[in-house]
Amino acid sequence: MANKDNSVNIKGDGAKAAGAYHHGDLRAAVIAAGLKRLEEADGAELGLRALARDVGVSATALYRHFPDKEALLDALADEGLRRLGALQAQAWLKAGGGQAGFKATGIAYVRFAHDQPAVFRLSFTRQMSERCEAGTDGGEVGYNLLRAGVAQTMPHLENPDTAALHAWSLVHGLAMLILDRRIDWDEAMVEQVVGMTFGGVD
Repeated sequence: MANKDNSVNIKGDGAKAAGAYHHGDLRAAVIAAGLKRLEEADGAELGLRALARDVGVSATALYRHFPDKEALLDALADEGLRRLGALQAQAWLKAGGGQAGFKATGIAYVRFAHDQPAVFRLSFTRQMSERCEAGTDGGEVGYNLLRAGVAQTMPHLENPDTAALHAWSLVHGLAMLILDRRIDWDEAMVEQVVGMTFGGVD
């Protein structure tokens, strides 16, 4: 869930590379290996045994962190959302916040979907709300940025959450149209369409 205020909550993230597994980092290494498989093979063989082989441990060693494949998929989806949020945060900061930052976060969202389609699809098809601990939702950073952008660019609005949902719907719908090959990827077009909601028409 989003914070009650409009502050931008930027958290450090990024799982360690699967090949750099050390004692105590098994969960991070498995998540990194799983995301790598998603990125390279569109999710082929995303089982605990396959990932155990990738990080060089026995399958039984993974059960302490992932009791079943569903828990593994939830963890991968959550990390995907964290990576998306981190990219949006970087885009926000690079653009200097405000209206330009708001627009940059929307473009970063669609670009992430285009660049990492399997990770994006998994992250938004898992129903994790009942299985995640409070405060661990990987999408928190991105949503906080949406609310901050609305607060800074449209301070007159009485309900910023509705405006944030409107903006989210715009970029998610555009991302899915691209992933489903209804429209071709064109970064200039993405910037123009996102700008209509996030930055006004130039």
